[in-house]
Amino acid sequence: MKAAVYRGAGKPVVIEELPDPKPGPDDVIIKVHRCGICGTDLHMTEGHQWDFPAGTVPGHEYAGEIVEIGSNVAGLRKGDRITALPSTGCGKCAACRRGNLALCHYAPGVMGGFAEYNRVPASVAVKLPGTLSLADGALVEPLAVGLHGIRVSHIQPGDRVLVLGAGSVALCAIYWARRLGAGRIVAMSRSPRRKQMALDMGADAFAAYGDNEVGEAVELLGGAPDIVYECVGMPGFVGKGIQHAAVYGQVISLGFCTSPDPIMPALAGFKGVSLQFPVGYSLKDFRYVADVMDKGHIDPKRLISRVIPLAELPQALAGLRAPNDETKVHVIPVPA
Repeated sequence: MKAAVYRGAGKPVVIEELPDPKPGPDDVIIKVHRCGICGTDLHMTEGHQWDFPAGTVPGHEYAGEIVEIGSNVAGLRKGDRITALPSTGCGKCAACRRGNLALCHYAPGVMGGFAEYNRVPASVAVKLPGTLSLADGALVEPLAVGLHGIRVSHIQPGDRVLVLGAGSVALCAIYWARRLGAGRIVAMSRSPRRKQMALDMGADAFAAYGDNEVGEAVELLGGAPDIVYECVGMPGFVGKGIQHAAVYGQVISLGFCTSPDPIMPALAGFKGVSLQFPVGYSLKDFRYVADVMDKGHIDPKRLISRVIPLAELPQALAGLRAPNDETKVHVIPVPA
């Protein structure tokens, strides 16, 4: 099969021929039809300390069709269309006890979506409802990221919400904040190019960063935000969230910044602000997203800005590291 392989620091992702995967007794093999490019795929193939191990086939936002089934697998059959939680668990650690397999450090992940075929443990496979396409299926993972972040904040009906950023994670956070009871929602970004998309996903207003951004957010929200979702992942934005948050407000960092990010603890303490850094999701989150994503106020496929073949992935990764107008790029390893 053809697959995209990261060969290590300083080396680009390349398309190679690899042996087709074979199912273990508890696995299924899928023909991958869609896999989204995530910011993690960019950060962890750049050649720094957060890189994937050499030889990794990245890609964790995938959906495909089952073509082989292991001897112990029940409840799935050839032809079923699935996505998968891209993590397994040891079943014993604190993360596993909470259902967040992404934080289990004792079991392998389930990436490999940038390949024509992928082996998936049946235990983390999520069958797609008949109403969803494979393009929908490849959006379940980023939508689950947003859902997990909103759930962690224990959002209450009427809460004032500020979302920093307008990329795919921010847009997913807006989507779920609107569905799960937020009052007014303001999206804030450096550029207005995703303004309409943010409004479509559920924001009430859009604002740009600037000298008076705190006052503008207060005016648009009718008060300081009860919850700030930081979805940028660049140094300075957790601190920006603290500046915006109301007294006893929350800052939920979903941006996954991989660089040192200084904050002023006294400013957070003086307002009683709480900080959380949620990473991951549960299998329950994946199933919930798959069950309800076609019943929302907007079709999440609006996030998809471009669809490319696997052969164009290395070039696309390079382009996404530079200034660009993309929201979510989908790769088609095997055309449907």
